[in-house]
Amino acid sequence: MAEKHREKKHFVLVHGVCHGCWYWYKLKPMLESSGHKVTALDLAASGVSPQQIEQVDTFSDYSKPLLEFLASLPPNEKVVLVGHSFGGMSIALAMDQFPDKISLGVFLTAFLPDTQHQPSHVLQEHVERYPISEWLDSELSYCGNKTTLRLGIKHLSTKFYQRCSTEDLELAKSLQRKGSLFPEDLSKAKNLSKEGYGSVARAYIVCNEDLAIPKEYQQWMIQNAGIEVVREINGADHMAMLSKPHELCLSLLQIADM
Repeated sequence: MAEKHREKKHFVLVHGVCHGCWYWYKLKPMLESSGHKVTALDLAASGVSPQQIEQVDTFSDYSKPLLEFLASLPPNEKVVLVGHSFGGMSIALAMDQFPDKISLGVFLTAFLPDTQHQPSHVLQEHVERYPISEWLDSELSYCGNKTTLRLGIKHLSTKFYQRCSTEDLELAKSLQRKGSLFPEDLSKAKNLSKEGYGSVARAYIVCNEDLAIPKEYQQWMIQNAGIEVVREINGADHMAMLSKPHELCLSLLQIADM
């Protein structure tokens, strides 16, 4: 077992909608200090990306930085993908396209698609259970072929960051950007394949005080997708990498060593 713990992993961290790789700032050095390589990416029109969401036409374009990164890896290198929130959709797409490059996909309180329905199914089901009218001061608008989203400060503070420090909430207020869940594009997408996405090992980390993707919905997705490797972080809100970084780091290390 000790030998397994010394095995160096390459974790690739994928953020959620309206955010960027900046919010991994606590977790990244923790994983690195444990001897692992860590890459945190900004998706298109996110973080410090020069693009605006209005310039990103499709979900595939939005996920392009992740797909290009995986395509650039050496032939024999495999990574552990960690997708948070809407980032779960991006890592699912990456797992479908590059199954041989990924040793494990970890969904951190994330949207978790299956192979039986279109990728949009888990988003549509979420909206039916938790209507957008409950998203407080968040704003939806329409641009060309897609719906865009700006998360409101009340929504962030009460549904995303309620267990985080005031400093981390302030950081989010300063750095969040307009994004999109690409519902129009994803509702036309083909099902993820069993040969691609379905062939990669998957795990889920439940955050039991998440009010953005509530625990009961996380559990429904886990059952729906047939995930067997599950960890739960007590006291974690939607932003576990900020509210419970040590516990998240430990969970990731345990899962990756299985």
